Amino acid sequence: MEGITADELQLAHRNSALPLEALRWPITPVGLHYLLIHYDIPAVDPASWRLELGGCVERPLALSLDELQRRERLTMPVTMECAGNGRARMDPRPVSQPWLGEAIGTAAWTGTPLAPLLREAGPTDAAVDVVFTGLDRGVEGGVPQAYERSLTLDEALGSDALLAWGIGDGVPLPPQHGFPLRLVVPGWYGMTNVKWLHRITVADRPFEGYQQARGYRMRTSEDDPGTPVTRMVPRALMQPPGVPDFMTRRRFVDVGPCLLQGRAWSGHGPIARVEVSTDGGATWADAELGDAPGPHAWRAWSYRWDAASAGEHELLCRATDAAGNVQPLEEAWNVGGYANNAVQRVPVTVEA
Repeated sequence: MEGITADELQLAHRNSALPLEALRWPITPVGLHYLLIHYDIPAVDPASWRLELGGCVERPLALSLDELQRRERLTMPVTMECAGNGRARMDPRPVSQPWLGEAIGTAAWTGTPLAPLLREAGPTDAAVDVVFTGLDRGVEGGVPQAYERSLTLDEALGSDALLAWGIGDGVPLPPQHGFPLRLVVPGWYGMTNVKWLHRITVADRPFEGYQQARGYRMRTSEDDPGTPVTRMVPRALMQPPGVPDFMTRRRFVDVGPCLLQGRAWSGHGPIARVEVSTDGGATWADAELGDAPGPHAWRAWSYRWDAASAGEHELLCRATDAAGNVQPLEEAWNVGGYANNAVQRVPVTVEA
């Protein structure tokens, strides 16, 4: 792992990315879904655990896992991507988890909607923000803290956010994915989806905790206060074709028809278009769009490439969402290495 710092190596050992071959499945197998753990995996006794909802509310709540599971229940496929996905392709490379582009996954989360619970508690007129606190604790930037993130009250009430206790058909969350409860906010980068959730606080002012005010902000310099990272920008990924060379990971395909396939997603709207280039971006052609497992999940795409002659090729794919956002060819550098959705490039050798 040449060029990787000791801190990055430690992060890489506790986190994992999606093998791109797993793009073949519309719902990612649980063990292949990307994983990022900020601090630790807390040990939680589900019998004594409670979700507390308080702050600027008229009726504070404390609910057991059984009580949550008796409420309205739904299973929702959601594509989730790490905000730092693509960081390792930036130059100079920000020092943090060195994702190349595979920090992604789509799971069918089972739980109860957040908005009805908030309405039941009754936010007061002073309510502004909703803060979500996890049980995982650590030190970051010299600050001892629990992992916390917030949404505005309007965002929390207006989204399809889910308090998820299961994955798939009610199977309990694995410990690494937030057992016994996590927040799932469709369309937002992964840092928003607080794991090991145990407290929701309705606040009368914008939350200024470390992960909100200092972490996960788009900054052009260390002195720049930046703007917050929020929704996922569009990205298409290709399931690498052919067979790889073990050392270089270059792909090899035979002369003739070659079916290129992948997935595309955005947090700003449905995917409206995917384009493919087989000549390094000189020319582009539209791919055929397939289905999505749900309104908040990635969409399949495919393209039939006629690899007519032997030689070297660079395959690219780019997505456009319904809001008109298009994947760029080059990354936009920032201090944290966030939201780098520059197009994927796959070098391929066509062999006779």
